[in-house]
Amino acid sequence: MRYIPRLFVLCLLVLLGTVTTATPWQPHGEVLRRAEKDTTTTAAESATTGAAATTAATASKTDSKTDTASATDSTGTGTGTGTTTKSSTTGQTTSTSGSTGTSNTTYTGTGGISMLDPNEYSTTYYKIGNYVTFEWNYTSLSVTPSGVNVVASCSLNSHTYTISSNMSVSPTGKVVWDTKKYQANATVPLLTASYTLIIWDAAKGISATASAGHLAAASHSFAMYVPQPYTPLNGFICATCSFALSEIERLGLKFAFGMMAITIASFTWFAGDFGVFAT
Repeated sequence: MRYIPRLFVLCLLVLLGTVTTATPWQPHGEVLRRAEKDTTTTAAESATTGAAATTAATASKTDSKTDTASATDSTGTGTGTGTTTKSSTTGQTTSTSGSTGTSNTTYTGTGGISMLDPNEYSTTYYKIGNYVTFEWNYTSLSVTPSGVNVVASCSLNSHTYTISSNMSVSPTGKVVWDTKKYQANATVPLLTASYTLIIWDAAKGISATASAGHLAAASHSFAMYVPQPYTPLNGFICATCSFALSEIERLGLKFAFGMMAITIASFTWFAGDFGVFAT
């Protein structure tokens, strides 16, 4: 009978052991095993991430670029440099910065002069030996020359007289010619004749063709005369009068008319004596 309690205890231990093995519960504080990462999978993921970053950087560089912008205004064309950013998502182009470019302006017509003194609508006569003043304005001049030359050309002796060389340009041009000083030292003296005032760009030839907006050779006509010494009235000869006669010519006419009168009177007397006119 004393073996019955021992058998009971043994059966109880077996039963408890069976229940404990079938239960999924884990004791508190048990250290769990760390999951190991797959090195092959990690390397593939890193390569994919790097390729995506490179592609994004390349796309960013490609989408952001600098273009050359062209601008056109009412007077001409100009070019400038600006920075343009293009968005790959929206397709819009936005100018973020720029600088002023070089403008190539197109002009029409050439420049000239408008005479102020003397009047451009009349011919002025200047006495050689006095100061002669020429004054003018520039017209239709878009490109200012560095200097101009001013000369007077005489058609009578085909000579050109220099008045000013490489004269500075201002809105109103003016030059004073001392003809007395020039005449005193001139190898080719001034004559009583018509002259042409010529003004042109000193950087070009007098016969060069001017570009649009530049000064073309401009001209104006005037006349000059040499003063004559005093002449008494009876000895004065009018050079511009058609019927002007000298004293000798007047005496010759008087003699001719006198001889004509004597001839007519003599013929009348002779004819009367011989009865030519008798009836």
